[in-house]
Amino acid sequence: MRFNIALLPGDGVGPEVAAEGVKVLKAVGKRLGHEFSFLDGDIGGIAIDKSGVALTRGTMAMCKRCDAVLLGAVGGPKWDDPAANVRPEDGLLGLRKGLKLFANLRPVKVHPSLLDSTTLKPEAIRGVDLMVVRELTGGIYFGRPKKRWQTATGRKAVDSMLYSEMEIERIVRVGFELARTRRKKLVSVDKANVLESSRLWRQIVVEMSANYPDIELQHMLIDACAMRLIQRPADFDVLVTGNMFGDIITDEASMLAGSMGMLPSASLAGVPKTGERIFGMYEPIHGSAPRRAGQNIANPIAQIMSVAMMLRYSLGLVEGADAVEEAVSYALEQGYRTYDIMEEGKNKVGTREMGDIVAKRVS
Repeated sequence: MRFNIALLPGDGVGPEVAAEGVKVLKAVGKRLGHEFSFLDGDIGGIAIDKSGVALTRGTMAMCKRCDAVLLGAVGGPKWDDPAANVRPEDGLLGLRKGLKLFANLRPVKVHPSLLDSTTLKPEAIRGVDLMVVRELTGGIYFGRPKKRWQTATGRKAVDSMLYSEMEIERIVRVGFELARTRRKKLVSVDKANVLESSRLWRQIVVEMSANYPDIELQHMLIDACAMRLIQRPADFDVLVTGNMFGDIITDEASMLAGSMGMLPSASLAGVPKTGERIFGMYEPIHGSAPRRAGQNIANPIAQIMSVAMMLRYSLGLVEGADAVEEAVSYALEQGYRTYDIMEEGKNKVGTREMGDIVAKRVS
């Protein structure tokens, strides 16, 4: 089969890690007899430099013509002026909204060979295997009003956390359905003791739970959840939450796995179901890390594991996804490490070298 992939490397280390994702995807093609065609586009800071906007109509149209989108990272200090009218992140938000990618899946799995690579006690993180389902196109990142203005007493700004019943229902359904394929435990994360939008969120979750009597449901406030993720992370199976809360707790959860360089993500346009292909965008959860750019040191595993998620959810190539995940496990078990997960007695490798090791194992 032939698949068209929109490739948006972005800024900073984005092009470097994206190149390793492509390398591994080509290895999958060689192994399984599939062909992947890549259509290149700009997003983020590089797009601002070239065209004055973070996402052009042409890039958006190209993405819509493809089977999936593979993205690197966006942003950097060059475009980080708080007063700027256009920011690199506008491109990312625009893609999510324009492609209707409302469901963001962020798996956090602690590899046994990395138990001693984190700042946490091995016994605290052993067996961690959880999935955060983050609502991606609503909430405070998109709510209106959103503005800044000058008053007689000084400057003011407002962002609105707005959620509709439809937006909550569809993301919560993703959480329940994923829980059915795992350990049948779902934690809904909100701030219902303070926020009206969270009270609506919790009410709808309770109503929907009647359709999922096989799922053990628990409600948890975001601050309590943040604490529990460090205290007893192995208790979690699937967590479902809003846009901002999901953004924050997955960065926290990345430390369970040793580094943000280990965490992939899938942004989907529907509810994932076994045997069905669904359009999505795939990217590491980390940023552009501009200080690491051009040095061949960035960890490409998050990008490579994002490729595995692409193979599984958008391309329907489960065998290929399994092969990529196994190859990453192999590389780690053999002691290969990038700088961010390096520990004494292991083999330190660069971005390209780690990609080579995984790709060779796949093919």
